[in-house]
Amino acid sequence: MADHGTIEYGHAEGNDYVEHERTYEMFTSLTKWASIAIAVILVLMWIFLL
Repeated sequence: MADHGTIEYGHAEGNDYVEHERTYEMFTSLTKWASIAIAVILVLMWIFLL
């Protein structure tokens, strides 16, 4: 069998926690507002389509 050598793993230099927290805040905010919008749409459908 051929010798494939050692496996090399790439590592990021440092962690950008500020960007990570900003992205997570955006995700949770978008999820909250999307859930509210879906609830409003369902209530409006219940009112107008019954």
